[in-house]
Amino acid sequence: MKTRIVFYCLLIFSSQLWGQNSKGPVRTSSIPVLINWVDQLSGDFSFTKIWSYREGIYQNEYGQISCDGFCPPEIEAMKDSTGRIYEDSLQAFYEIIDTTHQFHSIQSEAWCYEYNGTDFMEVNRLDNDSFHCFTLTGISTHCSLNMDIQGDICLATIELNSTNQAGNFIFYCTKGKISIDKNLRKEGILKAVFSFYFDHQENPKEPVYWKGKIFAKMN
Repeated sequence: MKTRIVFYCLLIFSSQLWGQNSKGPVRTSSIPVLINWVDQLSGDFSFTKIWSYREGIYQNEYGQISCDGFCPPEIEAMKDSTGRIYEDSLQAFYEIIDTTHQFHSIQSEAWCYEYNGTDFMEVNRLDNDSFHCFTLTGISTHCSLNMDIQGDICLATIELNSTNQAGNFIFYCTKGKISIDKNLRKEGILKAVFSFYFDHQENPKEPVYWKGKIFAKMN
């Protein structure tokens, strides 16, 4: 009887930890990836010299920097029917719209649902040894690479905020590697090379992955 009780307790615990569906156990956490700290990380990081406007900011046919897509509604009254910004509204327009040059902070390739590339990663320092990093999403990219760095460990996930019926979903890392420049980290810069693979419950034969290079200032 005691053996049977222990068995059912273990079964309940396993179900809570991994979850169950018709395709087998569902991962609910990422494996910890040991960070490889290097004195000087080599490689081509020339992508940091490339800049873009914030998504939705573009140069219109009149040579003006304008906004299309997710824009404050008040700017529409500052443009005529062809999209040209009125001369007397230019100063007010650029006080509302961010037209600064944003230099790229990540160069990567990935396969995930609703992914169409990203050029920016945010790095937020939590304390001396802990950081939370995430790539920015946009109009056509709805998944974000998230990395939680604590000490010598990195936990990576992909967060998908789907625009279709799939809703939100988290992909957990099953294996990976990451090297970080330890000297630049002391200067408030995350310079890293990484490669991560993630659990793909719906289609295990199609790997979900994210790999590339990071060069980002810490907030």
